[in-house]
Amino acid sequence: MKKTKNLVMCSLFVALIVVGAFIKIPVPVVPFTLQLLFTMMAGLLLGGKLGAVSVGVYILMGLLGLPIFAEGGGFAYVLKPSFGYIIGFAVASYVTGMIANRVPDPSYKRLLAANFIGLGIVYLFGMVYYYLMSNFYLELLLVYGRCSCTLFWLYQGIFCYVFWSISEKE
Repeated sequence: MKKTKNLVMCSLFVALIVVGAFIKIPVPVVPFTLQLLFTMMAGLLLGGKLGAVSVGVYILMGLLGLPIFAEGGGFAYVLKPSFGYIIGFAVASYVTGMIANRVPDPSYKRLLAANFIGLGIVYLFGMVYYYLMSNFYLELLLVYGRCSCTLFWLYQGIFCYVFWSISEKE
């Protein structure tokens, strides 16, 4: 019964990540999507291993040609500068799940810390991959860094405020 439940939950999160790819805020170069939310939730709710499996299945489906990434699909997507964020989703889901589920009943501080570490991992993978692809493959100048860093800190601030508000009510 547990295997069936895990299969259904992983499938559910794959579907949520796919839907999250199409709910986006258009910003230059790399769209801001809800994929991050669903990949972090996968890690938190399923645990590190199953969260990473669900994100891995999403990545595999997209690379096999299904147009489920924010800007299409197919194996050629690895040449897009934004593919690093997708790799970061898998790693961050694993790390977030491992940190949060290390104790049986995690506190808000632990969940918040796990999410921030996961967010940092996604941005680390995304920015490094973007830099490498832009400079060595596409030969473009890197003008994206300031915009991305600003969005990163804005997102961090919103997360802090929301979790602070929730923890104050308890």
